[in-house]
Amino acid sequence: MPRKKKSRKVGLIGVRKDPNAPRPPKGPKRVKKSTGKPAGSRHNVESTGNNPNQKKTANDPRIGSKKPIPLIAKPTQAEKRRYATPTQELAEIEADDRLAMLLDKAENGDKLTASEQQYVNEKMARHRVLCDLLGISDEESADEDETSPLDNIERLNIDDFKD
Repeated sequence: MPRKKKSRKVGLIGVRKDPNAPRPPKGPKRVKKSTGKPAGSRHNVESTGNNPNQKKTANDPRIGSKKPIPLIAKPTQAEKRRYATPTQELAEIEADDRLAMLLDKAENGDKLTASEQQYVNEKMARHRVLCDLLGISDEESADEDETSPLDNIERLNIDDFKD
């Protein structure tokens, strides 16, 4: 005798519906609110129809900017400091550690690279201009160093100081 497997399905519990019977009408279908552009819109090229109302666009939305990109980067110039007075700028140049190091290197007879030499030349030229503006000259300071206040002692007359 063949054995039957047990199943949870029970036989028919109700009356079968007639497939030809009229069904009650369902409510209106719900329209889903769309957000954003449809999928794949970036890759779909817009069709150029003969519709006169549409604006003619020759641009492909997939193509980016037409701005040329420089292949060689230009050196960016550091922002120049603005000084209130020439004395402040002169003090800044004289306190420049890099300039002092390069001048010592040049005095010792070491060779400077082109960029170092250019830096020294620019700073020294600006130093000369500022000294001229302020009335400072190297010749006067050299003359003052050579003359000593004791040189004029012989010219002094002691009688002028007596009462």
